[in-house]
Amino acid sequence: MESEHVRIPLLNNGRKRMLYGYSSMSKWKLYTPGSIINQIICALLICFPVFSYGTCIGWMSPMTLLLQSKNSPKGVPLTDIEISWMASLPYLTCIPATYLMSYMGDTLGRKSTLLFMSAVNFTIWTLKICSMNIWVFIVARILVGITMAGACVTCPTYIKEISEDRIRGALGCWGALFTAVGSLFSYIIGDYLSYHQILYVLVAFPMIHFIVFLFMPDSPSYLVKEAKLEEAVKALAWLRCKDGSDPSIQMELERLMKEQKEDYENKEFMLKSIVTDKTLFKAFLIALVAAVSRELCGAVPIQNFAGDIFHLASEDNSSFALSPNKQAMMLGVVQLAGSLLASNVVEKCGRKWLMAITCLVSGLSMCVLASWFLIRDYNIITTAWIPVITLCLCIFCDAAGLMPITIVLTGEIFSFKYRGTVLATTMAIASVADFFQLLFFKPLANSIGVFYAFYFFGAMCLLTVVYVVLKLPETKNRSLEEIYEELKKA
Repeated sequence: MESEHVRIPLLNNGRKRMLYGYSSMSKWKLYTPGSIINQIICALLICFPVFSYGTCIGWMSPMTLLLQSKNSPKGVPLTDIEISWMASLPYLTCIPATYLMSYMGDTLGRKSTLLFMSAVNFTIWTLKICSMNIWVFIVARILVGITMAGACVTCPTYIKEISEDRIRGALGCWGALFTAVGSLFSYIIGDYLSYHQILYVLVAFPMIHFIVFLFMPDSPSYLVKEAKLEEAVKALAWLRCKDGSDPSIQMELERLMKEQKEDYENKEFMLKSIVTDKTLFKAFLIALVAAVSRELCGAVPIQNFAGDIFHLASEDNSSFALSPNKQAMMLGVVQLAGSLLASNVVEKCGRKWLMAITCLVSGLSMCVLASWFLIRDYNIITTAWIPVITLCLCIFCDAAGLMPITIVLTGEIFSFKYRGTVLATTMAIASVADFFQLLFFKPLANSIGVFYAFYFFGAMCLLTVVYVVLKLPETKNRSLEEIYEELKKA
C-alpha cells in the first residue's frame, strides 16, 4: 500500500506527463521494461570525468620526459624540483577538495557537482594550451586535486544512487576502470602526438561531456532530499525503464523517503554521529581500513619507481629493456586488465572475498619483491624477472580489488546523509598517506634499505586480509538495513 505522501505528487499533472513519456518508450520498443540500459548509459557518462582525471595522471609520464628534454616545448627544460611539485601537488589539494566536493554534492546535487568537475577538467587543459609558464602548470596541477577528489567522492556516490542492487557492484567498479583507461590513453597518445596535439585532444572530452550530461537526471536520493518527489519518480522511472506508476518505482521511492526521514531526524554533526553510534562507527572503521590498506599496498611508490625495477631486470636479460614510456604503457595495460576483471567478477565473487584474495596476492608479491632486494644486497645471483612479475601483480591486484572495492564498500554501507562525508574523510586520510609515501619512500629506502619498505607493504596487505575475513560483512545484493543488522551482531 502506498503512503499518502508518496501518492500525492503522482496524482497531479506531472504524473500524466510522466506516464506519457515513459509509456512511449515501451511503445517504440527501444528496450523492454526493467532494462538496465539507462543505468549503464548514465553510469558511463558519470565516469567520463573520471576518465579525464585518469588522463591528467597519465599525462605526467610522457610529458615529464619531454618537458625535461632539450626539445622541451617551453624552450628550456623543467627542473626536477618543478616536476616534483607538479607531480605531488594534486595529493595535497585533494585533501580540502574532498570536503568541497562532498559539500557541493550534498547541497547543489550530484549532477551539478559532476558538471563542475568537467568544467575544472576543461580549465586544466585550457591553461596548458594558453601558456607554458611554470606557474600556470602549477595552477593546473592544483586543479587536478579537485578532479581527483570528485573521482573518489562524487562519482562513486552518484553511481551507487542511480543503480539497482543487482548491478551496483559492477557499475561501482567503473571508476577504477575509467581511471586506468584514461591513464593508458595518455600514455599512448603521448607516444604518437605532439605536445599541443595531445592537449587539444584531451580538452575535447570534458567539453563534450558537459554538454551531453545536461540531459541526464540527478540522483534520486538527492531529489528526494530536496522534496522534488515528481522529479525523483521521473528519474527512477527513466533509470529503471519502467512506468512512473509501476509498484516497484513507488516502493523504491518510499524506501528513499524513509532513509531521508531517518537522516533528517538525526541532526547531529555527522562525524560526531558516526563516532557515538556503535554500528556507524564499525561501518566507518571498515571504510577507513579499506581506504588506507589500498594506499599502503605498495602500488603508489611502485608506480613512481617502476623504472628502477625494470632497469634492474634488464641488466641480466636485454629482453626486459623497455623505454620509460613503454614501461608506463605496460603498467597501464596491467592496470586496465585488473579493472576489467573487477567489473566482471565483483558481482560473482562478492566484495569480501575479492578484497581478501587481492590483498593476499598483493601482500605475498610484496614480500617476494622485498626478499629479492634483500638477497641482491648480499650479492647473491637473483632471477631478473621476479621484480617484473611482482610489480605487475601488485598493480593488477590494486586495480582488480583494492581500488574499486574500497569505493563500492563505502557507498554500500552508508546512507545518503553520510556517504559524501565518509568518502571525503577516508579519501583525505588516504591522500595524506600518499603524500608522505612519495616524500619519504626514496630517502628511507636509500638509508635503511628498500626491502624494509616492501616488507612493510606486504605486512599491511596480509594484516588487511585478517581484518577482512574477521570483520567485513558481505554487502553484495544486500540492503543497508541487512548490512547494519549483521554489524550489530558482530
